[in-house]
Amino acid sequence: MGSFLYDLIAFVIFVLDIWAIINVVKSSAETPKKVLWVALVALLPVIGLIIWAIKGPRSKTRV
Repeated sequence: MGSFLYDLIAFVIFVLDIWAIINVVKSSAETPKKVLWVALVALLPVIGLIIWAIKGPRSKTRV
């Protein structure tokens, strides 16, 4: 049962990272900043996601 929980948590983090990367790419930030944010979220999935949620660029479109 513990393995399923860890897999579920990993999947949720993966989905949130993809969502963050899409938001960074859609944002109005300059290209070098976008590259750095994508690298941060991709290389440090949990910490990068937290930092992005606090300081990162957001996409222009709101759903």
